[in-house]
Amino acid sequence: MSEAAFDALGDPTRRRIMELLAEGERPAGAVAEALGGRLASGGQEHRAISQPAVSQHLKVLREAGLVTVRAEGTKRIYGVDAEGLAAVRAWLDRFADGFAGPLAALETELARGKRERRLQSGRIRDEGKRRGAA
Repeated sequence: MSEAAFDALGDPTRRRIMELLAEGERPAGAVAEALGGRLASGGQEHRAISQPAVSQHLKVLREAGLVTVRAEGTKRIYGVDAEGLAAVRAWLDRFADGFAGPLAALETELARGKRERRLQSGRIRDEGKRRGAA
């Protein structure tokens, strides 16, 4: 597992880029447009995040093994690197296994509590009916 992958994912802009690329491959310009759109300032529009800044974020993600890039004419098309994400997931799954037992126990306790509340609410209704009939 690469430290670079977690370092890359530590930045909120790069996480947002990963979310965008998970929807499908995009050229860097489309990523920049989706990230920042355009903001009005002093009567002029400008990007919330510059194309060079997006390109730098994409470079970090690519070097971390999280993003692929391919040339298509004059454009560079970016996408999610499934192998890189699989390595991150495999590392995280080691910890998730430790939560499976406690989460199952919590689910059982929650279900038990709901059942007890239903039973109590049924008893209260039944007692009210009996009192009204007497």
